Amino acid sequence: MKLLCVLLPHFPLKCEIIKKPELAGRPAAVTYSVGSQKLLLDFSSDLNGLERDMPLQQALSRHGEMELLHADMAHYWSVFNGVLDALEKVSPLVEGSTLGDIYIGCDGLEMLYPTDNDLVAAVRKVLPDGFEARLGIAGGKFPSYLAALDSKSDGYKTIQGDAAAYFKDLSCDLLPVSLKSKMRLHDFGLHTLGKVAELPIHKLEAQFGPEGRRIGELAAGSDDTLLYPRLSEELIEESTSLPSATESLDIMLMAIESLLSRAFARFGHRGAGIRCVELWSHTSLSEHWQKAVHFKEPAMNIKTALTRIRQVMEYCPQPGPVEELGMKITRIGRPDGRQSSIFTEVRSGEKLAGDIKQLELKLGAPQLFKIKEVEPWSRIPERRFTLIPLNR
Repeated sequence: MKLLCVLLPHFPLKCEIIKKPELAGRPAAVTYSVGSQKLLLDFSSDLNGLERDMPLQQALSRHGEMELLHADMAHYWSVFNGVLDALEKVSPLVEGSTLGDIYIGCDGLEMLYPTDNDLVAAVRKVLPDGFEARLGIAGGKFPSYLAALDSKSDGYKTIQGDAAAYFKDLSCDLLPVSLKSKMRLHDFGLHTLGKVAELPIHKLEAQFGPEGRRIGELAAGSDDTLLYPRLSEELIEESTSLPSATESLDIMLMAIESLLSRAFARFGHRGAGIRCVELWSHTSLSEHWQKAVHFKEPAMNIKTALTRIRQVMEYCPQPGPVEELGMKITRIGRPDGRQSSIFTEVRSGEKLAGDIKQLELKLGAPQLFKIKEVEPWSRIPERRFTLIPLNR
């Protein structure tokens, strides 16, 4: 399987530089939080001695002058998905499961791109400005990754024939295996891929278990990992800015309810519901929060979706006062089946709600509203209550 690997080094930091050009040339690092601990996601290429997922305190002890930026994962993935969309115009087989790492299937493209030069030129033509791209072509993911890693930013590298001979002197730290396995390889004195490839597979399996076979095959230049192209899914995105920064869960839920109302207006008439939604927020301290909410059964109305979202937001609090909220519905679907209530009063209420929904769809806007308490403690009367559609 012939693959073209496209590496976009320091992708998160490049996204930040595109937003803030003044960061160019300055030492900076992008951080993210895991519980109360802050770790490095990306950093300037001239900052030596740093590694991804390194604790922030350890990084600051080596480079205390660097500027810190909090990771905006929603923005990074939005930009990255745009890159993948552009590359799908070159080949329908595009995989991008990790930020900055892209694999493109080359088989069957010979009629469109007779040579590797033609394919590389087509890929570079659709890549956005502001990103350094390294390209490598080989038979398999790992060989093509190493080829891209060894290529120049304005060219590409092709591995043909014996791949093991090509990267026998490379460090075993490049293997896509667990950190524990890499450390054990060094403990055994196996510092290069060539040294690892010299060992029989059964000896590696004896020391590393099932992962030992994969280590041996990768070091020998063989990688039969399948390509998993992106699935075409409908994405629905909505966002809003709050009048003022707030930590009130009720106010945030009111904003999310408004976003859900706009989202359901786009697909609710098809009888579909929400199966997965990704929530994100920006705080006044430039921190970012993101959480995926999954539904066992599709949420067919705003009330059902909001109940589940409230549970998640109560369990995963915001890092600070929120200024902006947004959502991305990544999966929609239809319910397997629904049984009506045996109680007449409940059925009447459901029928009335259905009639109101049909009226709103016909007229294009909500017609019936109810008063809901928002900030009863506020000194401003207009902020104590708000009107929301009755059918929400």
